Amino acid sequence: MHSIQDANNPQVVLAVEHLSIQHEQQQLVADLNFQLHAGETFAIVGESGSGKSISSLALLGLLPSTLSIKGQVWLGQQDVLTLKSEQLRQIRGQKMAMIFQEPMTALNPLHRVEKIIGETLLLQGWSKAKTQARIIELLNDVGMTDPEDKLRRYPHELSGGQRQRVMIAMALALDPDILIADEPTTALDVTLQAQILALLKSLQQSRKMAMILISHDLNLVHRYADQVIVMNKGLVAEQGSVDEIFKHPKQAYTQDLLNHDFGQAIAIVDRPDILTLHNVAVKFPIKQGWLNRVKDYFVAVEPLDLQLAQGESIGIVGESGSGKSSLALAITRLIKSEGEIVLLGTDLNQCNETQLRPLRAEFQIVFQDPFSSLNPRLNVEQTIGEGLGLKKLSNPEISQRIDEALEKVELPISFRTRYPHELSGGQRQRVALARALVLDPKLLILDEPTSALDRTTQRAIVKLLRRLQQEHQISYLFISHDLQVVKALCQKVLVLRRAKVMEFQTTEQLFLNPQTKYTQQLIAASQYV
Repeated sequence: MHSIQDANNPQVVLAVEHLSIQHEQQQLVADLNFQLHAGETFAIVGESGSGKSISSLALLGLLPSTLSIKGQVWLGQQDVLTLKSEQLRQIRGQKMAMIFQEPMTALNPLHRVEKIIGETLLLQGWSKAKTQARIIELLNDVGMTDPEDKLRRYPHELSGGQRQRVMIAMALALDPDILIADEPTTALDVTLQAQILALLKSLQQSRKMAMILISHDLNLVHRYADQVIVMNKGLVAEQGSVDEIFKHPKQAYTQDLLNHDFGQAIAIVDRPDILTLHNVAVKFPIKQGWLNRVKDYFVAVEPLDLQLAQGESIGIVGESGSGKSSLALAITRLIKSEGEIVLLGTDLNQCNETQLRPLRAEFQIVFQDPFSSLNPRLNVEQTIGEGLGLKKLSNPEISQRIDEALEKVELPISFRTRYPHELSGGQRQRVALARALVLDPKLLILDEPTSALDRTTQRAIVKLLRRLQQEHQISYLFISHDLQVVKALCQKVLVLRRAKVMEFQTTEQLFLNPQTKYTQQLIAASQYV
């Protein structure tokens, strides 16, 4: 072993030496070296495809055998890379555990919370009673309210923040020495992000646990990490303490990652309204009993009014469960609502499906996660062209429109034959955008379109949206929990909390003079340190 004194020193819990990962001729990670000390938080940052996640999967022996892996990963006296799968099983969960980015795909949808968290304990030979007591203790540790009530629930019955807490509880079940957190907060709103990271930090301190934090959010890294490695296309761009990297970045790449300037929203002058909401409210029936009778209503959005002008953007912000997405789905008539939704002079709530169909081309929605909103069986050409099938166009016309849509979102024409799994996150989001734009809509509803993307990709998407808005006079309803992105794109902001409108004013005024304590918290959480 290279650094024997490091392994014997109780302070060093993990030593990674000359880790390289290759796929055929392509170098995915080259010569990665770092040491992790007990109780320390070590961050690995970089854009999509920089080698962050693949490095962390190598530490747990989770990479496919098709990849060639060189180097050493010392965990005490053992080199993890030489261990057989039986020995690796002893390490996973007990010595090293991992929290994945997307809890909805990482948690088994067929199992209840109790089984998800307790499975590893039962395999260790724990009794049912002892396991259940430990699960409740873990759920309390991760700040879950009413843990007993959550035991019987399935993942789909929990909110995003609750699912993330269940995943953390699952990772902590066997008291690991090292916790690898792979983008643990990207899908969460800013207030929840802060809660989850503060929770991880306190658990880390109480358990003397070391943590590897993989993230593209440098704001979070600055607040929570001690040491940082910046990766770019598999290579280490720079490495050092948080202070060094943030105060004196040496590489242009790191400086670019630290650049939080998304630009300014374009100014618009008097334009006609294309969308007017009057007393729009959304409520869901709560059904109970054998006969499934409606017992009560859950209010998702309380009555609100809104006017959106041609070529204008309104940002809709608020935490999880505030009613942002319910409002978007109501406007697009994907769920029922009360009140008037007047688009281009027609009240959509008065239309039946037949009357609505020709209007649907005028408004399109782009979802948060392009991977689940794009059909994996359709290539880019088929995905974008799908909506044009209703327009009775000739094949050459359809082909031309697809090319134009790709050009609008700055993707090469050669991408026509690619499938979603062959694209990066940013490219998938551009395809989802092209699919919406191909119909020349007047209104685009964007539901968290940048939250899962890294900073440089976010900046590119925001710039692209601003250009499209300017050139084509498209109006946007932009749902987001990232106020920095909203500031760069939207002329007005509507703040929602627990179904109520907290405030609605111009973006400039909102940042200069927030009217409520809640908005002040949202702004503070999104400021860069």
